[in-house]
Parts: sequence; structure tokens; C-alpha cells
Amino acid sequence: MNIKIIGVGKVKEKYFRAGIAEYAKRLGRFCKFKVVEVKDEQAPESLSQAEMDEVMAKEGQRILSKISDREYVYALAIKGKERSSEEFAHEIQQLATYGHSDITFVIGGSLGLSPEVLKRADTQLSFGRLTMPHQLMRLVLAEQVYRAFTIINGLPYHK
Repeated sequence: MNIKIIGVGKVKEKYFRAGIAEYAKRLGRFCKFKVVEVKDEQAPESLSQAEMDEVMAKEGQRILSKISDREYVYALAIKGKERSSEEFAHEIQQLATYGHSDITFVIGGSLGLSPEVLKRADTQLSFGRLTMPHQLMRLVLAEQVYRAFTIINGLPYHK
């Protein structure tokens, strides 16, 4: 199985990079795991709606260029469906069982995901209504993917 996280912008904080690297190492026994970063657009506080749409569209094009037709895509979105860790693990297992060996998670930039990316997504996933920095979200997502694989494999990590 291939698991990919596509994120807008670079993770600059050393502690986030270290955490993501740790879960990437742990995931190596279950899947091929990688994080793909796409360039973010400058988004000052005082953008008009049209300018925000343009920023999201440019970032969206970069994201879509990293996704192939065969990939099952989760878009991380506040309005997405919340799942428990067990439900998430079951969903990953079902995808693998029914031939989806390439799973991609997309985390947008500070303005979110473009309508084109949301349209391409097979499903939307929410980690709740809280807003998190996208760098932290990558770490949280990597941990939850690892947790899902430990649940699938009956390992004691998840309690």
C-alpha cells in the first residue's frame, strides 16, 4: 500500500519535522509512506475574496499535479466527515481490500482547499472544527495513519 500526504508549504519547525519523520519510520513496516510539499502562495491578511480564490486556485493546481487518476483522495476539510480512529482504520482496511492501494491525503494552505481539489477528492475528512496550523496537521495525520495500521494489525499501540 502507498500512503501519501500532500501539503501546501514547507514544515519549518524542527520538532514537527522530527515527529513526522518518526511516524514515517514507524509506517515503513506497513506501507510506503511519503510527504509531498507543494509551494504555497503569499496570502497577506488583507486579501479580497477574488484574491483568496486565486491563491487557492494556484495552490490547487499544484496539488492536483501531484495526484494520479488511480489514487483514492482524502481532502482534509473542517466540513468533512469526522471519524473515530477505529472507523478510520476500518475505512483504510476496506480501501485496501477493494483495490485502492494508493491513498493520498491533501492538506491545504492557510486559506483551505480549492473547489477543484475538493471535487477531485473521493471523500473529505475532518479532525474536528478546531483550526490547526497545517504543519501540525501533517504530524497529527501521520500519527493517525500509523494508529490506523496498528489497529488493523491488532497491535497494542491503540488503547
